[in-house]
Amino acid sequence: MLPYKTRKRLSILALVIGLPLYIVVAVSVVNWAEARWGMLPWWGALVIYVGLGFLWALPLKPIFLGVGQPDPDAPRE
Repeated sequence: MLPYKTRKRLSILALVIGLPLYIVVAVSVVNWAEARWGMLPWWGALVIYVGLGFLWALPLKPIFLGVGQPDPDAPRE
């Protein structure tokens, strides 16, 4: 398991750099698919975007786990 400070830094990096890049790639892929096969119905686009919205968090779940909690390695007062 990664140390708390490393997980915190990685989570900030993932949110500030990784998530915007993922959004650009996801929208580009959906636009490419719509250009190739035609427009999706509104509910189809909604399903795809909601699915992609959850998909980015799955591999990063171990990094985000417990980051909002106080540092467990910090000295107790």
